[in-house]
Amino acid sequence: MAADKHSGFATRAIHYGYDPLEEQGALTPPMHVTSTFAFDSAEQGAARFAGEEAGHFYSRISNPTVELLEKRMAALEGAEAALGFASGMGAITALMWSFLRPGDELIADTTLYGCTHAFFNHGLTEFGIKVRHVDLSDPANLEAAISEKTKMVYFETPANPTMDLVDIEAVSTIAKKHGARVAVDNTYATPVNTRPIELGADFVAHSATKYLGGHGDLVAGVLLGSEEDMFHVRLTGLKDFTGAVMSPFTAFLLMRGLKTLEVRMERQERNAMEVARWLEAQPMVKKVYYPGLESFPQHELAKKQMHGFSAIMAFDVEGGVEAGRTLMNSLQMIRRAVSLGDAESLIQHPASMTHSVLSPEERAEHGISDDLVRLSVGLETPADIIADLQQAFDKIDQKVDLRKAG
Repeated sequence: MAADKHSGFATRAIHYGYDPLEEQGALTPPMHVTSTFAFDSAEQGAARFAGEEAGHFYSRISNPTVELLEKRMAALEGAEAALGFASGMGAITALMWSFLRPGDELIADTTLYGCTHAFFNHGLTEFGIKVRHVDLSDPANLEAAISEKTKMVYFETPANPTMDLVDIEAVSTIAKKHGARVAVDNTYATPVNTRPIELGADFVAHSATKYLGGHGDLVAGVLLGSEEDMFHVRLTGLKDFTGAVMSPFTAFLLMRGLKTLEVRMERQERNAMEVARWLEAQPMVKKVYYPGLESFPQHELAKKQMHGFSAIMAFDVEGGVEAGRTLMNSLQMIRRAVSLGDAESLIQHPASMTHSVLSPEERAEHGISDDLVRLSVGLETPADIIADLQQAFDKIDQKVDLRKAG
């Protein structure tokens, strides 16, 4: 039986949109490594360029391997259609260039990935688009801020790096009442945990580099929405404005990653819960930010709109930047690296790394303290992750003791 949109998540991730018997029995979908496609006739070429006939004509616009990945992602997210991009930022920029014009207003959450924040505030604003940051963790703030000029509302949930959540259903209801579209960055949660379109959002963006790929060996993005909207983005934001095209090889790797997405998320979430509870009990940790913890202020919202809590967390270290630097430099197994969602556990310091493009004032406004450390929990044995953190905390204690002795 071929997988359809009513099949289970893992079944869709492995089988949707592909029949090996239609490709000479090849169990793995082939890569179509070609820049252009031949036509049966001049009339067929003209019809494909005009959008009057389905089919491929140039790989900047579409490619069979990328198309299969797009169909599979749409099936997983509960969307009508999807588009593959060369990066997550490619997906976000193509979306905004496709739908926003000078004089329009974009309302964005106060906490965003550093490059998204930079694009909104140092890119879109240069072209006459007004960007307003609103704390969307309280939907009432959107109701107070939205105007007839607001064309798009954009947020991440959980947000990078503070893990703040946004009530997708509540915000979507308010936005649509005022004629605005809603776009959600679902990178942290993945469609395993959250499907924003089913909760009322219009668009979903992913840095597919992260959990969707899952192996730290690709850079890619995915954008999802209605067929009509994705067709518009394909022929404007992707084809003409950004050219941020996903390669067939990247699509091939992403489909490999999707096959294990659900089982990877389940294992990493179990690991993350164990690590988060351990961190919460450590005297050197001031606070742990993880939606799965009962102490997390939005834990009830997490249970309402998420089917799991992902495996990213952040925590504040006693002793400020110096203690955080000692912690990171003392780790032996956990890797000091940006990105997340890999098999390896990764740790980074947002204020000096992923969010360094923000000024100290902007970071403070968005809740990103200099004490904050972000940890992406991997697939290692959880006891080994904890042991590595423990010996690193011990190094901080030793430095404090030496300072007191001196």
